[in-house]
Amino acid sequence: MFLEIFESIRDFTETGGVILLIIGGLIFVMWILILERIFYVTYGHKQFKKQTISTWQSRSDRSSWNAHQIRQAMISRVSLKLRFSLPVIQALVALCPLLGLMGTVTGMIVVFDVMAMSGGGNARSMAAGVSQATIPTMAGMVGALSGVFASTWLTRTAKTERLHLEDALEIQR
Repeated sequence: MFLEIFESIRDFTETGGVILLIIGGLIFVMWILILERIFYVTYGHKQFKKQTISTWQSRSDRSSWNAHQIRQAMISRVSLKLRFSLPVIQALVALCPLLGLMGTVTGMIVVFDVMAMSGGGNARSMAAGVSQATIPTMAGMVGALSGVFASTWLTRTAKTERLHLEDALEIQR
């Protein structure tokens, strides 16, 4: 069972070429970062938010200009922790289709090499190049789409949590 799955994955990666392995590694790193952010938002952020709110509420001065600056610094710290690896995730999402396009180009080079050597009439020998051109494109687009959805959710969650914190850190008048 495990051996059959491994062989299927190996055959798929051989069909897609070296670029497919690079795309797979990129998607793996991207999802590790996404899962880390989801874990932080779900568990770590709540504790840090409670600690920040209790620190603010324990202050005696919450109305002066200095207190406003401290409040903004606290909100910024929480926001930075929420958005920690989002730019990296967004960059990896943008790289996925670009690497897919690179796989398309390298696959088409294989097709043109086959056409140059055997003439244009051997469709069977060109099929390997065509699959090497289309599989990385598909993999890059699937990785980018999954990353876009996760990245959008994380960005929206970070913005929402920042607004909730701003509301929780009320200013005395």
